[in-house]
Amino acid sequence: MKKFLLLIIIIFSFSLPVNAKPPIIDLETNTIEMLNKRDDGGIMIFSVDIARIDVGESITWLPTDKMHNVEWKNGPDGAELPKKSKFSKEFTMEFTVPGIYVYVCTPHVAMGMMGIVIVGGDTSNKEAISNTRIMGKSKKRLSALLDSIE
Repeated sequence: MKKFLLLIIIIFSFSLPVNAKPPIIDLETNTIEMLNKRDDGGIMIFSVDIARIDVGESITWLPTDKMHNVEWKNGPDGAELPKKSKFSKEFTMEFTVPGIYVYVCTPHVAMGMMGIVIVGGDTSNKEAISNTRIMGKSKKRLSALLDSIE
C-alpha cells in the first residue's frame, strides 16, 4: 500500500494539471519543441499547447528531447493528415485547410502529450474535434484546451 501511495504521489507531483489554463500562442518562429519537461513544470509535453497560424503557413516540430513524435488525430474536413512522424526526427507540416487540428506524441499520449493547431482563426470544427478519440490524460487536456478557445 505504501508503494502504491508513493507511486501516486510521484505521478501527480510531476504532472501538469489538466484543467490549468493553457498558453495560447501566436507562433513567431513557427516551431514547437517536443519536450520531456517544460519550464512551467509540465512533463512529456509540447512547448506550445495551442498554436495559431495563417492558412499556407508551416510548423516545424523539433525533437529537443528523444523518443517523441507527432501523430495527427483529427482535423477539419478536407484536410489530408500525414502519417505519424518518426521518433526523434524533425517534422514539418504546411496547413492549407482552415480549422482546428489535434496531434499527440504516440508513446506519451496517455500522459497528456498533445496539442492543437488553429489555422486561419477558423474554429467551426470545434465540436467535431471534441469527439476525437484519444486516451488517458490527453482526453481531459483536449477538453480543457477546447474550453479555452473562444
